[in-house]
Amino acid sequence: MSSHRQPSEGHLAVHPLPVHKPQPSFGERVRRLNKKRQEMIRPVQEHPRDFVLLTIRGLASRLGTDPATVVRVVRALGFAGYREFKAYLHELSIATATSLDAMRSDDHSPSSLASLGSSALEMDLKNLQALRNTLDLPRIEALVRRLYRARRIVVIAGDMASGLADALDYKFTLLGLPSIGAVSAGRIFHVVGALGKGDLVIAITFQRGLRQTIEGLKQASGNGVYCVAITNSAASPAARFADEYFLTPVQAPFSHSYAAPHALINVLMTVCANHRRGRTLSILKRVDREQRTGFRWYND
Repeated sequence: MSSHRQPSEGHLAVHPLPVHKPQPSFGERVRRLNKKRQEMIRPVQEHPRDFVLLTIRGLASRLGTDPATVVRVVRALGFAGYREFKAYLHELSIATATSLDAMRSDDHSPSSLASLGSSALEMDLKNLQALRNTLDLPRIEALVRRLYRARRIVVIAGDMASGLADALDYKFTLLGLPSIGAVSAGRIFHVVGALGKGDLVIAITFQRGLRQTIEGLKQASGNGVYCVAITNSAASPAARFADEYFLTPVQAPFSHSYAAPHALINVLMTVCANHRRGRTLSILKRVDREQRTGFRWYND
């Protein structure tokens, strides 16, 4: 594991990673330990949220060992020290959180339904504020230049994130970019399998990563495709297998909120539209009449 500081929860970041040498997952790190140490650290692997706030002494106590042993195990896992391990554990707790975890963490919210609805809105605003505070616009500009150079752009996702992929693919198409959306396992496999150098894949998945999306990302990576991930944790497999990744918070009292990922897409598309403004205006002039009077639109 590199010694860079992992981004904290709710932050957005872009980080380049070697596409053919993905960082090992926590499970892979644990399997490198001897059997005794594997069994000792297993509770942390299975329930990282239960340990993320503990001091080294507190963790040692929960595991039935001493702080010196914890330090040795942490270093054997590939971390420089307990502080780096704890930061990674924080990311892991985000990546492995479920909808049930979100509901349970909201036990102390106001009891009225209206207040709970207000809390959900406040959480969306916090997610958007985190995005605003940490968005690296030069990285967005660099990605936009790469998008315009790409031979083909494929956006892959699944389940609830399919809507994000559809929106991104639709807007790319509106700008005349060579985009293809793939949100089913079979389509991802076949579309990504035809890609190679000069193409670009954007994979959108959150938490521990949807299998079809991660497998598509790995397949693209193996074909030499430039891969970009949009996810919510640096511990996500999507972050490990991409050339660069964007972290957007999706915290919500129930299930996921995609307010921040949608905002990231809006920022990306605004920069895309203005990167070659004259070209964009020419395209929009051609579709202006249809948007004003076309058969798709309801006329009273």
